[in-house]
Amino acid sequence: MKLAGLLLSLTLMIPGVALAYDIGPAVGTTPPKISAPDQTGAVRDLHSISGDKGLVLVFFRSAKWCPFCQAQLMSLKDAAAPLKERGYGLAGISYDPVDVLGQFTQKREINFTLLSDQGSKSIDAWKLRDAQYPATSFAYGVPEPSIFVLAPNGKVKAKIALQGYKVRPSNADILAMVDGLKH
Repeated sequence: MKLAGLLLSLTLMIPGVALAYDIGPAVGTTPPKISAPDQTGAVRDLHSISGDKGLVLVFFRSAKWCPFCQAQLMSLKDAAAPLKERGYGLAGISYDPVDVLGQFTQKREINFTLLSDQGSKSIDAWKLRDAQYPATSFAYGVPEPSIFVLAPNGKVKAKIALQGYKVRPSNADILAMVDGLKH
């Protein structure tokens, strides 16, 4: 399925939202590698958290202060098992430090990997930094909320991003995106 068609079909699945847009690495390309500590401090790469068919990687703003991200991460707990059944790993990545991610996963019983991109090196390499925040802002370095489906070889199989940060694709939308991919 072509990217425009995939974005259009996903946009139509999200009631009241018609502002999907194309950011970050293109479908079919291999994005920059990511190696970052997880919520326990262990350094992980995407291959280590990928399932047999790939990985769903969620870029989110902050588990500390963004209520929309917190709600998304708590909701994604219910998507982890269905994604695993389909052969996909699930991980989130933000600019939050390891201790923030560790506290959040423990308090909210998050059952998937969260990666700390403190300093936003991976966020920048993937061209996902939200440019609206100046260097003096606490939000400087946050990514545009976006979801990428990666193949086991690291190539982008699909992606979705919605303008703004308040509305996120539902678990059903994510599962439909994965189910619509040719393997």
